[in-house]
Amino acid sequence: MAPRKFFVGGNWKMNGDKKSLGELIHTLNGGKIPAETEVVCGAPSIYLDFARQKLDAKIGVAAQNCYKVPKGAFTGEISPAMIKDVGATWVILGHSERRHVFGESDELIGQKVAHALAEGLGVIACIGEKLDEREAGITEKVVFEQTKAIADNVKDWSKVVLAYEPVWAIGTGKTATPQQAQEVHEKLRGWLKTHVSEAVAQSTRIIYGGSVTGANCKELASQHDLDGFLVGGASLKPEFLDIINAKH
Repeated sequence: MAPRKFFVGGNWKMNGDKKSLGELIHTLNGGKIPAETEVVCGAPSIYLDFARQKLDAKIGVAAQNCYKVPKGAFTGEISPAMIKDVGATWVILGHSERRHVFGESDELIGQKVAHALAEGLGVIACIGEKLDEREAGITEKVVFEQTKAIADNVKDWSKVVLAYEPVWAIGTGKTATPQQAQEVHEKLRGWLKTHVSEAVAQSTRIIYGGSVTGANCKELASQHDLDGFLVGGASLKPEFLDIINAKH
């Protein structure tokens, strides 16, 4: 079995303008990116074309969301077809901010995953529990339910990266300890083995998101079942390059 290729996604969220993102892109293009690490930047939809034109070809571009159909009367939405048309090849789906700020359901996220994959996009599918859920001891229940809603809509797992993002650690400065992260990643891999297949469990990359920084990335990256990161705030800073090089 080939080793899982380390994957680092940057989620720029609703940040940046042409000037600041142009500077960031210049830094990334000039930085050291190991051949054995896959890097993808999640740009705001209005800058997807800009990011794809400016970023080095070795760095992928992701949309931060999309809708579940190719086109139509859906004001404000974008489709996988549009994302592909500007040269981006990935989409982030099910991010906790989509779930908890914008009220997206497991069912809707599953439908989006199905359509994005059918259109040939790679999907970074996010799952994660809130603080009250972790404190109530139902982390596994929550993340397994979310994973099932995604898995029920996946035919080709080679195009899926699963991102575990404990909601209590996103933008809070709190990071799951490497041990806490490894524990959930290991259980998720076990879930895939039981409910999908051993091969999928072995090959699917499960990445961690939640206050990842240049300071904590190396220890997190050393965990056996942690195959990379989905980085928020730090992906807008030069230290994103340190995170990309966490395995080196």
